[in-house]
Amino acid sequence: MSESLPVVLIPGLLLSARLYSAQVEALWPQGTVILANHTRDDSMPALARRILAEVPPRFALVGLSMGGYISFEILRQAPERVARVALLDTMARPDTPEVSAARRAQMQLATSGPFAAVVSALIPRLVHRSRQDDPELTGLILRMGEEVGVAGYLRQQAANIARIDSRPTLKDIRCPALVLVGDSDQLTPPERAAEIANGIPGAELVVVPECGHLSTLERPTAVNGALHAWLAR
Repeated sequence: MSESLPVVLIPGLLLSARLYSAQVEALWPQGTVILANHTRDDSMPALARRILAEVPPRFALVGLSMGGYISFEILRQAPERVARVALLDTMARPDTPEVSAARRAQMQLATSGPFAAVVSALIPRLVHRSRQDDPELTGLILRMGEEVGVAGYLRQQAANIARIDSRPTLKDIRCPALVLVGDSDQLTPPERAAEIANGIPGAELVVVPECGHLSTLERPTAVNGALHAWLAR
C-alpha cells in the first residue's frame, strides 16, 4: 500500500460482517480492518455520524450496496478523513417512488410474518443465477439476515427510503476511488456503477464477470485483487 491506512468496511442491507469475511482475511495482514455496524440508526446522516465517531481519524472506506449509500454521506460529512473510497455494487441515485413503496411493503412483511421469508425472497435478486441454488451461499445470506434482525432491518430500510441523491456531489470526491460491480447485478446494475465512475474524477471502474450483487461473496478473488490494486494507487 502507498500508505498504511485502516480500512473501514460497511455492509449492505440485511448483510452483516460476514459479507466481508474473505476481504478481512486478505486485507488484515496489511493493517487494521474495521467492520462498521450499520443497524443502529434510521437515517443516513445518523449512520454516518456514528461510524465517523467510532473509526480512526483517517481511513480507507469500502461500502457495498447500502454501505455505498452510507459512504456517500460520510464523504459529504468528513471528506478530509477519507483517504480512499471503494464503492461496490451500489448507486448514487435515490429511491424511485416505486422502490420506496416496495421497501415499505417488505417492512410490513417483516413485522407480520416469518422474517426468514423476507430474506429468502430477496435471494434471486442478490446473487448470480448460477449461485441461487448454492446451499452454502444462500444459507450464509439467511444467517446474515438473522444477525441484522427485524429491528435493524426496519431502521436500515427507513434510512434507504429517506436518502438523498448523491449524484450532485460525485464531482467533489477527490480521493482515489474504485467503483466495482457484478456484470449481472440486478439491484445496482453496471450502468449505475458507470454513472458513479464517470462522476468521480479519476475513478476506476471494474466489472466482475459472472457475478451478481454480492460480489465480495460470489467472486472474492476478483474483488480482493481490485481492492489491493486500489490501496496501492
